[in-house]
Amino acid sequence: MIELYTDGASSGNPGPGGYGTILRTIYNGSNPDFQGKLIEKEFSGGYRKTTNNRMELMAVIVGLEALKNIKQKVTIYSDSKYFIDAIDKKWINGWIQKGFAGKKNKDLWMRLMQSYKLHDVTLVWVKGHSGHPLNERCDKLAVAASKAPLKWQIDSVFEMEEKQGLL
Repeated sequence: MIELYTDGASSGNPGPGGYGTILRTIYNGSNPDFQGKLIEKEFSGGYRKTTNNRMELMAVIVGLEALKNIKQKVTIYSDSKYFIDAIDKKWINGWIQKGFAGKKNKDLWMRLMQSYKLHDVTLVWVKGHSGHPLNERCDKLAVAASKAPLKWQIDSVFEMEEKQGLL
């Protein structure tokens, strides 16, 4: 079983933003030196102009896309009601049926669902900034990435849609 902890941040909405992701699993492969040991990987990235919701989605996307095998049992821990409710309350199904007409972040939702459907996913909402150690670590990763302008990426879809007045 894989645990995926995620968080997104932005300074301003829109503004500079970042995501933080932690993947955790207990190793049960063929190498006896690692058998039964906790394996963790951290991911983060920042963007010069984006939104908090986009970064929440990017955190999940990056974690799911990092998985090497399909059909994994994955528990995603997120403080994003935007993400959790869209899946749990099945809003995403209607959005997909309508081709995401009028919905923000279509590009990221489509990308997320490509990876999401490959796995057996359970979602767990955690209250943000409530002292949950791994959520706090993800927040620190996200905030640090949002404050590293020399490493910022360009969220070209967001910036193009904003420029065209589509947001």
